Amino acid sequence: DDYFEISKNLEIFADVYKQVNTSYVDDVKPGELIRAAINGMLASLDPYTNFYSEAEAEEYRYQVTGTFAGIGSSIRRIDDYIYIESPLDDFPAQKAGLLPGDKILEVDGQSMKGKKTDEVTEFLKGKAGTSFNLKIERIGSGILEKTITRETIKVKNVPYHGIIENHIGFIKLAGFTPNAGKEVQDALLDLKSKGATKIVLDLRNNGGGLLHEAVNIVNIFVPKGATIVITRGKFEEDNRIYKTLNSPVDTEIPLVILINNNSASASEIVSGALQDFDRAVLIGQNSFGKGLVQTTMSLNYNTSMKVTTAKYYIPSGRLIQRLDYGNKVNGKAIAVADSVKKDFYTKNGRKVIDGEGIQPDVPVEETRYSKLAQALIKNDLLFKFANQFRSTHDSIDEPLKYSVSDDVFNEFKQFIADKEYSYTTQTERDLEKLEKQAKEEKYFSLLEEELTKLKKALESTKQSDLENHKTELKELLEYEIVKRYYFEKGKVEVGFDDDVEWAKAKSILNNSNAYNNLLIVN
Repeated sequence: DDYFEISKNLEIFADVYKQVNTSYVDDVKPGELIRAAINGMLASLDPYTNFYSEAEAEEYRYQVTGTFAGIGSSIRRIDDYIYIESPLDDFPAQKAGLLPGDKILEVDGQSMKGKKTDEVTEFLKGKAGTSFNLKIERIGSGILEKTITRETIKVKNVPYHGIIENHIGFIKLAGFTPNAGKEVQDALLDLKSKGATKIVLDLRNNGGGLLHEAVNIVNIFVPKGATIVITRGKFEEDNRIYKTLNSPVDTEIPLVILINNNSASASEIVSGALQDFDRAVLIGQNSFGKGLVQTTMSLNYNTSMKVTTAKYYIPSGRLIQRLDYGNKVNGKAIAVADSVKKDFYTKNGRKVIDGEGIQPDVPVEETRYSKLAQALIKNDLLFKFANQFRSTHDSIDEPLKYSVSDDVFNEFKQFIADKEYSYTTQTERDLEKLEKQAKEEKYFSLLEEELTKLKKALESTKQSDLENHKTELKELLEYEIVKRYYFEKGKVEVGFDDDVEWAKAKSILNNSNAYNNLLIVN
């Protein structure tokens, strides 16, 4: 019956397609029509089942392998131009002396003005070994021309590792492309050789990647032969058990893992498995909750698709999938119902729950930016000020020592004095709602004078917002400024002073009783 249903609907679809293509009043593009139909069909399933055209294949390959040919820098659009944002260490952009804030004017004589980010990306990418001329504009230096030779760029899974203080080693894991396990192992061995006796593994904002690399990373900390993941799908070949295959590096070293709402998929396998084995203390916020496995399939005409083929279960037996795509309401997936959530238990007997992502052992409230900070970020004013600062300062202190002085903060205030960055606070929104409600309920005439006073008081308070949010804005400025001098290393190290999760990790690792008590049943 399923086959008849498929055949019937394909016939109906073909008829609709032919009629639209033949009879529609305006010219239509057949390829775009079909792509819209494919996208609509897949959107009814989940966000992870996707189709890739031949043109999109390279971008997808980069997502899976972490490898592409280009200059090795992220870029961003501001107004009509694209700017260099963050060159990667030891790749063409950095070798050519490109800096964050450089405005891209031309590539091989062709103007980049008005082009979108993905369009400029295509100009910068190309075959490894090929060269091109790049014309940029830099504040304080004017127009500069560079000849850049593209290279194969392999983005590091571990962009940073180091001993920060008190023998605590820190490993930032940014992805799960090939060799992620080896990179983490190499980082751990290097840190131990330099005296690290405790480790923090940072999985925040790591959206995942290859499942077997997640297993390899867990294997560093747990014995050979441990079951890490079980996948269950529609077909026998999708039902698999993934075990650790190698001898571990260290099963005893105290370990803290940092997670947040953007830690997903492979990040959740690593953090969840190590939690289930009581091998690590997790700090931060609930993880994303992606417990679905995708398989890549090749299609005709060099196209491909990624299809969700299984669900995965971590050592305690729990499924960490947060949203139920099989039961949508008004086309939207809903959270797994509390009534179907189950309790599971770690090796030591600690209770954990499925259907909610990975829950940290030590919850830390998420840091949220003020409306003022959001407005400054949205209008690129922190980025622009850092560009100007770099043009007049050849060097600054090392990231771990650098802080924005009051003088620099005052320079920033002067810089944005004539810039547009309007914002509405939550209090202002609530006041608008109150005013609207008062009018509907005929109370406005009685309250008008008080509401007007409140509005004026709010406006007056907003004038002091730059000072009221000085600490937060200094932190954001430090991040932008340090990036101009220390690139990848700077981005990580400058954040330690203000990192609440890192501070909590330090306090727990420096107190063995607190650490051990978190891993046993109370």
